[in-house]
Amino acid sequence: MKIRITGTGLYLPPKVEKSVHIADIIGKSSKWVEEKSGVKERRVSAIDVDKMGAIAGHEALQNGKSKIPDLIINASGVPKQTIPDTSVFLQKEMGFEGIPSFSIHSTCLSFITALHTASCLINAGSYKKILIISSDRGTIGRNFNEPESASLLGDGAASILVEQSNRSQTSELIYYIMRTWPSGYNLTEVRGGGTNKHPEDPNTLKDDNYFSMDGPAVYKIARKQVYKILLQTLKNTGLKKSDIDWVIPHQASGKAIEAFITVGGFKKEKVIDIIGEFGNCVAASVPMALSIAIKDKRIKRGDILLLIGTGAGLSTACALIRY
Repeated sequence: MKIRITGTGLYLPPKVEKSVHIADIIGKSSKWVEEKSGVKERRVSAIDVDKMGAIAGHEALQNGKSKIPDLIINASGVPKQTIPDTSVFLQKEMGFEGIPSFSIHSTCLSFITALHTASCLINAGSYKKILIISSDRGTIGRNFNEPESASLLGDGAASILVEQSNRSQTSELIYYIMRTWPSGYNLTEVRGGGTNKHPEDPNTLKDDNYFSMDGPAVYKIARKQVYKILLQTLKNTGLKKSDIDWVIPHQASGKAIEAFITVGGFKKEKVIDIIGEFGNCVAASVPMALSIAIKDKRIKRGDILLLIGTGAGLSTACALIRY
């Protein structure tokens, strides 16, 4: 599908939390935190997801020289509240009225699935300029009784503007694939906030409202399934690993990023790795890595990018694009 990323935006909260700070809270050493999670520091936001996302969204519009999009898609992992949809709050903070807005929610894969959806809508002629915003405050949902998962999460927001590419431009969505295995539903959860764990249910616990993850179990399944969709992507497109200029994975953990080198067979310098500096920023991690690499000019027009990762459920997905 002939689509083109015409603008990118980024919000990185100014407050930095070092591994030594989180180590004191969870009763571990900073060495333990860095070895287990791969995270040396993360950002902690003082403003909520709508304000974070609005800053990133405005920057993407300015970069793309487009003042107003004709669709806003919220592609975040965690909502501001259950109702109304978080995209409404994003539009409000951006100062717009009347722009159609909705969310695509597939936890940490939300940006990748939103990019595919936006590409389909543009290809169908339904919209011309789609603003995708991913904004997550992972730190606010940390369960400090789970040291491993608590040491992973960070805050950040990123946004891209997607438009149709013209005949003289090579930009395109080359391939997309997603697979879901609901047998892994209980490996990554926030059990509260819905009908399952109602606040007035006497069986609902305080911890049900915080992030919970069985990291080793997720990694064991995800590593195998991500490798499978990688092989299927290469087979179905006829591309080789050497044809891919940049791998932009979900920043799940240091171990997960390393697997693209040790198991996936990609060169280390071709894998965009921001986990050590920003932690796991949920759905925002992929567009943050993408935006950072575009801003520092590592990614150039014509480069082939592999956006790939996992989400709670358990799901895996990847999108292959020519930037």
